[in-house]
Amino acid sequence: MSNISSSVTLSQSQQHLLEKLDVFKVKGRDKRGRNVLLIIGKYFPARMVSSEVLKKYLEETIYPKLGAKPFSVVYVHTDVQKSENFPGISVLRSVYDAIPMNLKNNLEVVYFLHPGLQARLFLATFGRLFFDGGLYSKLKYVNRLEFLWDHVRRLEMKIPDFVHDHDEELEYHPMMDYGLESDHPRVYTEPPSMDPISMYSMRCIA
Repeated sequence: MSNISSSVTLSQSQQHLLEKLDVFKVKGRDKRGRNVLLIIGKYFPARMVSSEVLKKYLEETIYPKLGAKPFSVVYVHTDVQKSENFPGISVLRSVYDAIPMNLKNNLEVVYFLHPGLQARLFLATFGRLFFDGGLYSKLKYVNRLEFLWDHVRRLEMKIPDFVHDHDEELEYHPMMDYGLESDHPRVYTEPPSMDPISMYSMRCIA
């Protein structure tokens, strides 16, 4: 009996964490009047929430808010770290398979903000294998916030400050889009090496 009680308590604690962190939020509309499901990837506590709890939370808290109408998703990939925010392929596939068919049909587009090179390569290689072609065809990469506002009503959606900060960095360091320049500030105690290889690093993203 105590094991069951502990399990329930743990599940409730994990769901409360998801709610507190605002990982998923149905907020605002896109330019075609569709509800928007906003997902902040950096906020997702991948090492602290089980796949079953995630599916239960989505089913009980998020899906009902989407209703029976077409909707879009804005997924913010900014500053996502594989070791902290990426739940793993098996979990993503499990969650996707558990989405009710009517919701899959109502999902019309996924705006993927700040994808980066590795995310693009991964989805180009494995996207069609792990997700059906219908979902993959709905994926739209968005490199800058200014392009997101071409599709989503800006005044109806609050984007975290760190996303705006990263967007500004990309304006000054455009090669970060392609993983060719580090997005981490460097502090040199001596003159930096002129070796071009040492001046670049692949950005670590899921």
